[in-house]
Amino acid sequence: MTSGREPCKTMLSILVCHSYFLRFDPKQAERRKPYPPLATLQCAALLRRAGYQVSLFDAMLADDLGEYERALGSAHPQAVLLYEDNFNFLSKMCLAKMRSAACQMIAAARRAGARVIAAGSDVSDAPEPYLRAGADIALRGEGLPALLEVLRRLDLAPGAASRALAEGVAGTATLTGAGVATINGAKLLPEIELAERAAWDLVNLAASRGCSFRCAWCSKPIWGNHYLQRSPAAVGHEIGYLKRSFRPDHVWFADDIFGFRVDWVREFAAVVGGTASTVPFTIQTRADLLSERMVQALREAACVEAWLGAESGSQRILDAMNKGTTVQDILTARSRLKAAGIRVGFFIQLGYLGEQLVDILATRELLAAARPDDVGVSVSYPLPGTRFHELVKAQLGPKTHWQDSDDLAMMFQGTYTSEFYRAVRNLFHDEVSLQAFEAGSPDRGVPDPRRSLERRWQELLSHEHQYRSPQRAAAAAIN
Repeated sequence: MTSGREPCKTMLSILVCHSYFLRFDPKQAERRKPYPPLATLQCAALLRRAGYQVSLFDAMLADDLGEYERALGSAHPQAVLLYEDNFNFLSKMCLAKMRSAACQMIAAARRAGARVIAAGSDVSDAPEPYLRAGADIALRGEGLPALLEVLRRLDLAPGAASRALAEGVAGTATLTGAGVATINGAKLLPEIELAERAAWDLVNLAASRGCSFRCAWCSKPIWGNHYLQRSPAAVGHEIGYLKRSFRPDHVWFADDIFGFRVDWVREFAAVVGGTASTVPFTIQTRADLLSERMVQALREAACVEAWLGAESGSQRILDAMNKGTTVQDILTARSRLKAAGIRVGFFIQLGYLGEQLVDILATRELLAAARPDDVGVSVSYPLPGTRFHELVKAQLGPKTHWQDSDDLAMMFQGTYTSEFYRAVRNLFHDEVSLQAFEAGSPDRGVPDPRRSLERRWQELLSHEHQYRSPQRAAAAAIN
């Protein structure tokens, strides 16, 4: 735990925290790419600017919940704010292990005598588990306007009942005597101006919040379809601050879509280049935004890697997802980025509603043709609030959340079983790794790994019918 306190004797002391423990997610722990909790740090900076005494517990690199309990004992906060990092896609997945950790953190805070406020994607979608664990108030959406009002009331009346603190405050939820959440008004749209910089001294960088596109499977419980962009100058100056203060080798921009407009990226490039603040960085973006002018602007700004939501090599599936891109867009974007010397990663999604073997093989063909430098593969994950969830919710069983990010369990009636999709995932990863190996070692002098990969594909496809989900297999037998 680190602390950043300003002299203030009259306002609340608040421990700001989040519940994503990297050690609870073996796949991500093995990758060794922890995410600084950007949204949590931004919120901490906002509260400190408002005059509160702020300390931070960062669960990302903590060993266990015992570290959190020691942080509670050291800080003795009057209030605990569990504010999940909304920029971290793993937080948006609402993993069951992290929900369990959050509820245990809430219970520990109440035992320590602190009032508790909870906010995050899962809190927005399902406030009851957090309220039943002991949270006084759950915030819905980004929650910053509601948070400031609740804290103002709590500062004036530390012993006030939860319902009194939330009464009339839109975007909050409290628990009734029957254990059911009472929602106070709709989620508020983001309208709070965040501090120029996150509270970095308390421990990703983001140039925007949200995404305006409407992919059917994408969960947006925090910002909805709004895209809120900081100025290029503000982001460039923050890069300069990070470079002077921490000397990073690399920056990952946590935006869902970095830059969006060519003129924004060009102005950002001018700021970082003109102030000697250039740091190599990685982004996420869309294939259809990568015009030649955009790629040139990214290169000038020092972008070295871009991850694209390719999702599928089947146009039929892209259209079903309401993705708004084409397979040709993906191939063209890859070609332009490669020509500019920018590495490319593809996000691939298996098992979307209606996907058949021909669609999976089309995705295999896409990887062979585009030859991305890296790939991340998952299966379709029906999160509450999405159009995809509405389409499959009647099929959902008792399991509604993955335990960790490597779970890859099919929670609806896909064409194939989870075992099949995991096998395809492994083959896709090995395909991309083999492409890189072949590019770097044309004369290997060892048994051809390409033949081994092809044999694995043939073995899987020869038994493909055995992996069909029971419901799909029964339907096929009837037909």
